[in-house]
Amino acid sequence: MIPDALLTDAETLLAACRAKGIMLATAESCTGGLIAAVLTAIAGSSDVVDRGFVTYSNEAKNELIGVPMPLISANGAVSEEVARAMAEGALARSRATIAVSVTGVAGPGGGTAEKPVGLVCFGLAKKGQPVISERHVLGGDRAGIRAATVARALAMIRAQI
Repeated sequence: MIPDALLTDAETLLAACRAKGIMLATAESCTGGLIAAVLTAIAGSSDVVDRGFVTYSNEAKNELIGVPMPLISANGAVSEEVARAMAEGALARSRATIAVSVTGVAGPGGGTAEKPVGLVCFGLAKKGQPVISERHVLGGDRAGIRAATVARALAMIRAQI
């Protein structure tokens, strides 16, 4: 079940992108395609959403969107460096104007002292602009962390249109 607030955010974002001729792509790890699912839950979203990449494994990050394995080895899959590379790869492998990426530890397990449960790294690539990234530690259970991740990803896109 997608929270109504996320659907409202997605609908508003899609309308703004549509008005400016912006197409979107997503590259998702910890959300497993939830950002794309929220966007495509809105009827008519196909004129804005080009594609979504679910790159849950390191191999998928490498094979589908070109994240170099040495980058993953050096920084870990949950890092701003990898989030930036994911966004760049999604942008390069799509017709999108903007690509957003997320990689994180949604829990309940898998966290460490350096990378706790709730840590999510975001990337955003926009044609003709430097790639940006953010790092957040989000609270809540797995579902809450994933929903907060979607909300932040939509906000990052909104800030760039």
